Amino acid sequence: MKEKRRKIEVVPYNPAWPKEFSRLKKTLSEHLGDLILGIEHVGSTSVPGLAAKPIIDIDIVVEKEKQKEVIASLEDFDYQHRGDLGIAGREAFKNPAGNTFMKHHLYVCPRESTALKEHLTLRDYLRKNQAAREEYARLKQLLAVKYTYDIERYIEGKTELIRNILKKSLPE
Repeated sequence: MKEKRRKIEVVPYNPAWPKEFSRLKKTLSEHLGDLILGIEHVGSTSVPGLAAKPIIDIDIVVEKEKQKEVIASLEDFDYQHRGDLGIAGREAFKNPAGNTFMKHHLYVCPRESTALKEHLTLRDYLRKNQAAREEYARLKQLLAVKYTYDIERYIEGKTELIRNILKKSLPE
């Protein structure tokens, strides 16, 4: 049986997103305790005013030597480890079945990882730069219409703009 493709929807910013992130952060922090350095709200839902897919992106920041322990602890908490999904420097997780939280993407990132640096850099740039935020929102909305059921092409369509922002923002 062929898997049903999910529809890509980009919606206007929702002020409930940071509140939902706070709920998730509290729960994850209580579960992981001293194993982690911090929990960051990243991705488009972390940028006030930015249209986004209504999915919260979360980076759990760890010391590299604690990563395996954190992965095991998340698995004990019913998150399903999915590996790095082709992006070095982050480990992805599938949400527990039946959880009461909004849909979210959860990643474990060593603090020195490129993936974490890029997530934080993009978030902070978009928070401070209204023109870039509006350009990014327009692009995402256009791509969501053009590639409604093709997440790979949707992501690919955003790559050039994201790379340009990171090139401007990250030190050489």
